[in-house]
Amino acid sequence: MRAVVVIPARYASTRFPGKPLAMLMGKPLIQHVYARACEAKKVDSVVVATDDMRIMEAVRKFGGDCVLTHSRHRSGSDRLGEVAGALDADVVINVQGDEPLIEPGVIDAVVEGHAGDQGSDIVTVAVPILSDRDYADRHIVKVVTDKRGYALYFSRAAIPYGWSAGSGEALRHIGIYGYSRAALLKFVSLPVGELEQTEDLEQLRALENGMRILVVKVDEFKGMGVDTPEDISKVEELMKERKARGEDPAPREVKGGG
Repeated sequence: MRAVVVIPARYASTRFPGKPLAMLMGKPLIQHVYARACEAKKVDSVVVATDDMRIMEAVRKFGGDCVLTHSRHRSGSDRLGEVAGALDADVVINVQGDEPLIEPGVIDAVVEGHAGDQGSDIVTVAVPILSDRDYADRHIVKVVTDKRGYALYFSRAAIPYGWSAGSGEALRHIGIYGYSRAALLKFVSLPVGELEQTEDLEQLRALENGMRILVVKVDEFKGMGVDTPEDISKVEELMKERKARGEDPAPREVKGGG
């Protein structure tokens, strides 16, 4: 099974224009994400998909692989769909371009999920919710699964209803997706659904159309995304703390995609 990570990266972010090129510990944000993805053991290659020549030049400068896509895409998944048509891959993994602390082991878990259950169209990841505060937070997406691990529903609401710390397992969804190549091409051809619009969660488009999403559960997730300029300093502090503990998340050698 050949697995390729595609990192969608656009320049015109509403809250943080030019975010992929923001400097983090002296290197562009996109370089940190790329290098972390390259550390995944189950991945054959990594490529950035962007609509901006400035990002492409930055990726090539640090030795990464990058392709230029159309600027009209409505989501990162749609950008993946354009790239997937030319990829030699069985599994295409969407790693967000603003996750500089993405754990390589989480990426590997997605690939292993596909290898162990080839009946799934999409594989994603979830981690147990441990606090009432996270359970109530609308910015934290929750997922409920059936007994086989397939997603029943994703929501910003507090689901399953009535959960409290220690009373059972509620799951926080981690926004990484591994698509079979055929499933990705099907997904991006589908119209935006009503549930997707209501929750502002594109994975609901897949569920509305009968696609199967396998949810792989991991014990913890230490990543932190960059949504605003203020998040840069927060991530830098986390990196410094990890480095002091001997957990150096600095970018290492990269490997090209294709």
